[in-house]
Amino acid sequence: MKKKERNIYIKSIARIAFFTIVMAILSTSCVTPRRVNYLQDMAQGSQIELENRFEAVIAPYDEIEITITSPNNPKLAEPFTLTNFLVDVNGDIEMPVLGHMHVAGLTRLRLQDTLTDMLHVGGIINEPFVNVHFSNFKIFFLGNGQGKVITIPNERCTFLEALAIYGGLDPYVRRDRIAVMREIDGHMVMRHLDPRSSDVFNDPFFLLQQNDFIIIESMSSGVMRSELTFWTGLASTFLSATSLLTTIMLYRTMSK
Repeated sequence: MKKKERNIYIKSIARIAFFTIVMAILSTSCVTPRRVNYLQDMAQGSQIELENRFEAVIAPYDEIEITITSPNNPKLAEPFTLTNFLVDVNGDIEMPVLGHMHVAGLTRLRLQDTLTDMLHVGGIINEPFVNVHFSNFKIFFLGNGQGKVITIPNERCTFLEALAIYGGLDPYVRRDRIAVMREIDGHMVMRHLDPRSSDVFNDPFFLLQQNDFIIIESMSSGVMRSELTFWTGLASTFLSATSLLTTIMLYRTMSK
């Protein structure tokens, strides 16, 4: 073999080795977009009719802050200086002057309207100003060997908003196995939500409630092996084609 032919052969082998290394890296690190991209079935201008209104409701063990004032009659509002209330196991609170109230199942705005009507119609305060806030709206994340608590600054948080506040998901988290777990009527209920589909908007658990748990699950070794097999097979096909073309090229060069 002549020196020139030998150099060509060495360069070809070097190219094959380079592509082998590159494809090996890709085969172990790539995750297909269909496994990770959010809302894949939505296009620009898409419109989805929402079946559920996104309003959180008060539940047992919630902490709520109720502020009652009356700019025109500040003395009348003085009995309501106690502002923080813990909803008991039955969903009730004990209000100054107004007494026992069942608040579980009410939204923040509905409770505001209810208190306003009670104070006005009852002749307690003519023009009351009522403001209600959640004091303990927290969502708990579990998974990847760790946990995290996020605090929601208002009374509304959707599943996608919580994922954004959390900081997004690791590429190897199973999007089809993201669980939302909450207590309903004394039972822990779990549903799996998939952020890759717009169907998530109309899931009854899309609107999160205070103290919900979001549990994320890493891909199993079987799923990861499937990904690896796909990319390894692609790399093998590519390398076989490259090797064949190199052999043909060398044969033609040596035949001249």
